[in-house]
Amino acid sequence: MAVGTLQSQGKVVIHFPKEKVDQPVICHLTADYGVMFNILKATITPEQEGLMVLELLGDAQSCQQGLEYLRGQGLRIQSIAQDIMRSEARCTHCGACLAVCQVGALSLERPEMRVTFDPAKCVACEQCLTACPLRAMQLQY
Repeated sequence: MAVGTLQSQGKVVIHFPKEKVDQPVICHLTADYGVMFNILKATITPEQEGLMVLELLGDAQSCQQGLEYLRGQGLRIQSIAQDIMRSEARCTHCGACLAVCQVGALSLERPEMRVTFDPAKCVACEQCLTACPLRAMQLQY
């Protein structure tokens, strides 16, 4: 499959049990199933549980087969079925959300000092939902 024809099949959160964090199970998505992935966030610590947020790229059937393989390896897969949106009307650009957004989906535009939101970078961790005092950040199902 050519890189230009890859289609996003959505974002998933993959939880690794501690006995799997040192094994190269994710590489099998590409090698065995032809699924490309974009790592949006990863926290992998030896001897502890790991977590990765991936955007899967490929055809739907290959992605599903690859995820079934990962489940068979003891990894827990959680689909990110919702997106985060920002209400411009509610946002006062206070910046409270900036401190919790570790992936850079929320940033400060200077010199205007306006908070901007890039949904393409968002991994739907939901940290901004609780950080925003005016509830300008919301889940969209």
